[in-house]
Amino acid sequence: MIGLRWLPLVGKLIVRQRLRATLTLLGVAIAMFLFAVVHAMQTGVARATGLSAQDNTLVVYRENRYCPFASRLPEFYAPRIAAIDGVAAVVPVRIVVSNCRASLDVVTFRGVPEAQFAAAFLPRLELIAGSLEAWRARGDAALVGEAMARRRGLTPGGRLTAAGVSVYVAGIVRSADAQDRNVAYTHLAFLQETRERGGTGGVVTQFNVTVRDPQRLDAVAAAIDAEFAREREPTKTWPEKTFVARAAADLVALVEFAGWLALGAVLAVLALVGNAIVLAVQDRVRDHAVLQTLGFRGGLLARLLLLEGALLGLGGGVVGASAAYLCVRGGRLSFASEGLNIEVASDLDVLLFATLLAALLGALASAVPAWQASRREIAACLRSA
Repeated sequence: MIGLRWLPLVGKLIVRQRLRATLTLLGVAIAMFLFAVVHAMQTGVARATGLSAQDNTLVVYRENRYCPFASRLPEFYAPRIAAIDGVAAVVPVRIVVSNCRASLDVVTFRGVPEAQFAAAFLPRLELIAGSLEAWRARGDAALVGEAMARRRGLTPGGRLTAAGVSVYVAGIVRSADAQDRNVAYTHLAFLQETRERGGTGGVVTQFNVTVRDPQRLDAVAAAIDAEFAREREPTKTWPEKTFVARAAADLVALVEFAGWLALGAVLAVLALVGNAIVLAVQDRVRDHAVLQTLGFRGGLLARLLLLEGALLGLGGGVVGASAAYLCVRGGRLSFASEGLNIEVASDLDVLLFATLLAALLGALASAVPAWQASRREIAACLRSA
C-alpha cells in the first residue's frame, strides 16, 4: 500500500498538467452528478415501494379504479371492515388531487375524521409552525406538509387553493413519511361537502386499515375484498407500499430506465480517468526512467499511478456528488402520481456512495496503464523519450 507521504508527489504530478486535470475533473464531476441524481431517485423509489416485515397498513380502494377521482366507496363500509378478524383500526379518507397524472407539483388534500386523525396520523407528525387548536377550531382548516408548504410558499394564516378546494393553513407539519410531507390534511366532512357540492357526504376515496399482525397482511386483504365482493362498490385491497408502487408504476419504470443513464455515467468516468492516465504515462516516460534509476521499483510506480487515478476520480466525485446533493436537498424533489408521492432521497449516504464509487472507478481505470508502466525497463523508457 502507498502511504500518505506520497500524496504531495502525486498532487504535483497532477498539477503539472493543469488543463488536462481540470477537464478530467469536470468530466468526472458531470458524470457523477448524473449518477448521484439517478441513484437518489432509485433510493427514493425503493423506500416508497419496498415492503418490510414491520409494515402493517392496508389500503382499501374501489375495484378497477386507478385515480382518487374515480374511487368512491360508502363511508359505512368502515364498521364492516373493523369487524373483520385481524383488523386493529380503520380510517376513512377522502382524497382530492389537482392532477391525477405523474407530475412534479401536485396538490393533494386528504380529509380525515378528527378523532381518527389524532390517533392514526398525529403521533407521526411534528408541528413546526401554526397551531393544532386552530385546525380543530375551523372546519376549513388544513395541516400542510413542510415540503408542500416550501414548494408553494405557504405560511400559517394563509390560504391554499387548488382543485376547486380552498383551505385555511392552520399549521405546517414535519414527518419522516414522504406522503405526509406533500399533503394537506383537512377535516373529512369539509372535503366531502366541498366535493359533493350538495352536502350529500358519506363518500370516501379509500380506507386505511391497520392490521394487528403484519404477517397476516395478505390474509386480511383477501377477507376485506371477499366481504364486499357482491356489493355495488366492490373493493381491492393492497399493502400500502404495494399500493404506492402500483399507482406510481410509470414513475418506477422511468426510474428503472434512468438506471441505464447511471451505467453510462460509470462508463464515462472509467473512460475519462483511463484516458488521462494513459496520456500521463506517455508524457512521463523520461520521468519514470529517472525515478527507476533513483530506486523506484515498478510496483511503486504502478501504485503511484493508481493513486493518481483515484484522486482524479475522488476530486470529480466530490464536486459532482455534492452538487447533486445540494440540488436534490434544496429542491426537495418529489414525483406524484394519483395523489401519492415518491421523494428523491437527499441523504448523505447517497453523497458518500457516489464519491467513494468515483474514487474506486478512478483507481480501476488506472489499473491497465499502471501495470504497463510498471513493466517498462529503464533502457526502454530512455529510448522512448
